[in-house]
Amino acid sequence: MTLRPDLNLIAHLVPGSSRVLDLGCGDGTLLQHLIADHDCTGTGVEIDPEMVLGAIDSGVPVMELDLDADLALFDTGSFDTVVLSRTIQTLRHPELVLREMARIGRQLIVSVPNFGLLQHRLMLLRGRMPMSRELPYSWYDTPNLRFTTLVDLEDLFAKLGLAIEQRINLSLAGEPLAKSFRAANLRAGAAVYELRGV
Repeated sequence: MTLRPDLNLIAHLVPGSSRVLDLGCGDGTLLQHLIADHDCTGTGVEIDPEMVLGAIDSGVPVMELDLDADLALFDTGSFDTVVLSRTIQTLRHPELVLREMARIGRQLIVSVPNFGLLQHRLMLLRGRMPMSRELPYSWYDTPNLRFTTLVDLEDLFAKLGLAIEQRINLSLAGEPLAKSFRAANLRAGAAVYELRGV
């Protein structure tokens, strides 16, 4: 199975044999890979009924729940790793979801498109809402409710007491950028964060 570059990166951050909760799991591709190739166990959570059926068809345990309202169903410390991949921008209550993630698991992995990308800023200066590989929707049909820069997101992590273990900046093609990469808030198309509660 071939994973999207960012999902492949996330898979490498998850320790083998972990109990994984994949929030906004889509069709379950990441969790299916972790179960098959990393000896993980886990559960996916998805709100889209068609995606839930796709995950079930792939043999992935999945629950149809609303991340903004239903995470209290999970016990404290019930998972080793909680993943939120390219989903935080679609949530009505991202602060609540991050708090719940920290309650449910020890290792948190969050990936997010970077609205602060220079190309996005230039589109705004030309009077247009940004569209790119990371933000592929028109303003009127986007599932995104929140647009954040990496700096703003890191401020929220700090406010919630979430320590950034590492941030991996991604190119516009979704590939990891060199550790010496500078000015990520302007130049990274997206980022993957590994977090821990403090």
